Amino acid sequence: MKPIKKEDISQEVFDLYDDYAHNRIDRRRFMDRLSTYAVGGLTLPALLSFIMPNYQDTLQTQPDDPRLKTDFINYPSPKGGGEIRGQLSRPVDNTGKLPGIVVVHENRGLNPHIADVGRRAALAGFISISPDALSPLGGYPGNDDDGRTMQRQRDRNEMLEDFIAAFEFLKTHPECTGKVGVVGFCFGGWICNMMAVKVPDLAASVPFYGGQAPVDLVPNINAPLLLHFGELDKRVNEGWPAYEEALKANDKEYTAHFYPNANHGFHNDSTGRYDKASAELAWKRTIDFFNEKLR
Repeated sequence: MKPIKKEDISQEVFDLYDDYAHNRIDRRRFMDRLSTYAVGGLTLPALLSFIMPNYQDTLQTQPDDPRLKTDFINYPSPKGGGEIRGQLSRPVDNTGKLPGIVVVHENRGLNPHIADVGRRAALAGFISISPDALSPLGGYPGNDDDGRTMQRQRDRNEMLEDFIAAFEFLKTHPECTGKVGVVGFCFGGWICNMMAVKVPDLAASVPFYGGQAPVDLVPNINAPLLLHFGELDKRVNEGWPAYEEALKANDKEYTAHFYPNANHGFHNDSTGRYDKASAELAWKRTIDFFNEKLR
């Protein structure tokens, strides 16, 4: 069977997956609705294979990449109880201290894709920490469906405190210069916006298609922002005009990019929503931004 191309898929399928991935419909309704788009050569198994995550074949950096020193650490969860487990990664050939990056996962825990992104940040010359906010519940369970269910059991403001604690852990790490930024995706994008509000010494914040902080908290932002949006991501984008107005009114430093014909999740190369050109450009801009603000 001929491989499915992105242009073969209607936008309604991507919107349907977005509803499913953000818990607005359950798996049964998702499958029922998805089956209505299985016509001609687009069988339901083929559609599922295209749209659902494929971590095994899409990792850009392996967990044992010889260019990196990657291990796992634990630090106390301020509100969630117990400890947070996080991936710590940095280049093996580094001899001095490095600026730091906190990498924040989506709404399903530290899955293989976000751990991969953490290692990519290390390959770019940073020390990165990629925490798993599901740690108090046992950690990422090995699949995103159960991961989403588990993450709904945690209060998002308590998870925010866990990522702020990761910032503090990294800032004082003996291999870190003390200058630390944050990058996050979806739920992690909201964490980035909120950390910019709540962490006075955050050096840079890069939300990918993340929910905005309340506009009345914008005056508290000190960190420069680099914001990435998919043009087709109506759900997240509807909050941008008011947020931008507040950023302007309070003279905050920010740059926003909208990527043409890109969906929510366009940076995630494990699903059919991936937009290679947009993802690579957004990541280059992110690393350039961190190099400018953290070094």
